[in-house]
Amino acid sequence: MTTTGLPIAEAAEAAGLSVDTLRYYEKDGLMLRPVPRSPSGHRRYDATDLRWVELVTRLRSTGMPIRDVRRYAELVRAGDGNEEERLALLRGHREVVLRRLAEVTAHLGAIDHKIGIYEDRLARVPRSA
Repeated sequence: MTTTGLPIAEAAEAAGLSVDTLRYYEKDGLMLRPVPRSPSGHRRYDATDLRWVELVTRLRSTGMPIRDVRRYAELVRAGDGNEEERLALLRGHREVVLRRLAEVTAHLGAIDHKIGIYEDRLARVPRSA
């Protein structure tokens, strides 16, 4: 048992997540290890836990499915010897993110084009005094 680290409410705030999300990450096998507990049984998140939560949050925010995040966590927990599989998982996800980024960039270009049209029109309209 430990008394160091942040309680769950402070860890959630530091991570920009809800307490329920942190509990979900733990319950669903997304954490690297069981989160240590204080003598009273309350979770205590240390810097390593928070860095991992940040990574999980980034993976989820970029659209990685929970099953893939869980698989990645399993591979990391298993230790050395599976780096090729970890790399393949991350590279595959990177390709998905790059495709989505290209799509969003194209959409943004279309929006910028329309903005330009309206700005040009408004620039030609005489202003009344």
